[in-house]
Amino acid sequence: MASGRFITLEGIEGAGKSTAIEILFDCLRDAGRTVLRTREPGGTALGESIRGLLLGQSEEPMAARTEALLMFAARAEHLEKRIRPALARGDWVLCDRFTDASYAYQGAGRELGYEAIATLEQWVQGSLRPDLTILLDLAPDQGLARAAGRGHQPDRFETEQPAFFRRIRQAYLDRAAQDPGRYRVIDAGQPLSDVKADLLATMHTWITRQASR
Repeated sequence: MASGRFITLEGIEGAGKSTAIEILFDCLRDAGRTVLRTREPGGTALGESIRGLLLGQSEEPMAARTEALLMFAARAEHLEKRIRPALARGDWVLCDRFTDASYAYQGAGRELGYEAIATLEQWVQGSLRPDLTILLDLAPDQGLARAAGRGHQPDRFETEQPAFFRRIRQAYLDRAAQDPGRYRVIDAGQPLSDVKADLLATMHTWITRQASR
C-alpha cells in the first residue's frame, strides 16, 4: 500500500486559510490523491465540542495552560480517530492548522514557552510530524483588518491585542526558518490570484518530488 502524506496549512487570522485549503484540496484531488480534509481544533465530534470551548467568548477568561491542554486533548482524539487511520490507509491528509499553531499561539502568543508545547507534542504525537507545512504569511494588522471585514462575531482569539499576533507571526517565521525542508512560506498579502498561483506551484512541485521517491 502506498504511504500517505500529511500536509498542514498555517497562518494568522485573516491569512486566507479557508480559501487556500479549497485550492489545495482540489489540486490534490485532481492529481489523483485520496484526501482527508480536516481542521484543528476539531476534526472529530469531541474535537468540535472542544473547538467551541476554545473559540467561544466567556465572561471568565480561560487560563493559558487550560487552552494548551484543550488543544492537545482535541489533537489526541483527532490523531486517534481520523489522521492516523487515514495515513495508514495510504490517504493524504490535508489539515487546517496542527501543532505548529500550538507553538505559535500558546507557546509564543500566550507566552507559555516552547518547552511545554514540545513535551505535549511528544506525548500526544510520538514521532508523527507533517510532511509538508504551508505557511500563509501576513502582517497582523492586515490579517486583523480582513478578519474584521468578514462581518461575523469575532471569536476569542480575534479579540486579542496586536502584540499577541506579532508574537505568533514571528514564531511561525522562526519555525519555518529552522526547518526549510518541511515549510513553504507564501506571501498572503499578495492578490488572491498570485497566492493561488504560488499555492499551486508549490503543491505541484512537491507532489512531483513525492512521486519520484
